[in-house]
Amino acid sequence: MSHLMNTYSRLPVAFSHGQGSWLTDDDGKVYLDALSGIAVNTLGHNHPALVAAIAAQAGRLLHSSNLYRIPQQEQLADKLAALSGMDEIFFCNSGCEANEAAIKLARLYGHQQGVADPATIVMERAFHGRTMATLSATGNRKAQAGFEPLVSGFVRVPYNDLEAIRAIARYNKNIVAVMLEIVQGEGGINSADIDFQRGLRALCDDRQWLLICDEVQCGMGRTGHWFAFQHAGITPDVVTLAKGLGGGVPIGACLVAGRASGLFQPGNHGSTFGGNQLATTAALTTIEVIEREGLIDRALAVGTAIREDLAQALAGCKGLVTIRGQGLMIGIELDRPCGELVVRGLDAGLLINVTADKVVRLLPPLNFSIDEARELVSRLTRLIRDFLETP
Repeated sequence: MSHLMNTYSRLPVAFSHGQGSWLTDDDGKVYLDALSGIAVNTLGHNHPALVAAIAAQAGRLLHSSNLYRIPQQEQLADKLAALSGMDEIFFCNSGCEANEAAIKLARLYGHQQGVADPATIVMERAFHGRTMATLSATGNRKAQAGFEPLVSGFVRVPYNDLEAIRAIARYNKNIVAVMLEIVQGEGGINSADIDFQRGLRALCDDRQWLLICDEVQCGMGRTGHWFAFQHAGITPDVVTLAKGLGGGVPIGACLVAGRASGLFQPGNHGSTFGGNQLATTAALTTIEVIEREGLIDRALAVGTAIREDLAQALAGCKGLVTIRGQGLMIGIELDRPCGELVVRGLDAGLLINVTADKVVRLLPPLNFSIDEARELVSRLTRLIRDFLETP
């Protein structure tokens, strides 16, 4: 019996190695990876540039702590600032840590504005993490059950409902921030409307609130822009990143601009491992490869092709609700729970995921090829049709 804590319902497969968008298990079976470690393996598996950079850095220095300057961290901060239009960056190890930093920033900002009990507006179906604060901000009662009392200071509204936020603004004077996933990942690949994002930015400006965009899953080129907020032409006050930033090496980041700049001072926040030499080297290399290989344009083109080909292949399929997403962040919603498709996918040599019970989630690497996209559509179409047609 394993001594691992029973925190995951693991699938009956273990992988020995990967190449590009393909993984091989311990028995030699090969799988097309349309999940990329849940949007983590931005460059797929075994990318030569990333492997070489990590190996070289490991041979020099892994970690020295944030007691000292880290040149790679400074370079990465400058690069992310240039790509995002943000001003300051804090590095950590994960998405929930980046979101914790954002929540702390909002509360510090509120106190500096004279708000005794600052509150943040959050959305239904949102997922911000599993630490106590990020779990409390998450809009998933199933994930929260059993962990009460939750952290106070969050006010929940329906997604894409600007009027609900305006109503809260009229009656709740403790609001200091709004926290938004531009594309909800765990919530079922739901995208915030462009008009909603622009209206929210204007409302936050009018009320002097912070606009926090959680791009832990949808950032780093996955939607066809470096950041999903760029589709609407807005600039948030706070942006959180993780997952695809390091191409597989754990790293998170909290980016700030405007009224959120300069809030944290020495002693307000920190991270032992955050932004160490290995992680920031991996992130710098991941960004360099994305730029050099034109992977943002590819994500947009290949993602569009996948959605269009799936729509055509599944046309008239009873039980299909909709196909949605942006770039290589795609959801296929069915009219019934479909978790068993994940196991059926393994049998068919395909790695997929199901979220929100009824949504097949696809998150391929950004260097997914058009031929691999066609293979994905072919295998997935058969799986979905067989599933929906089974009595």
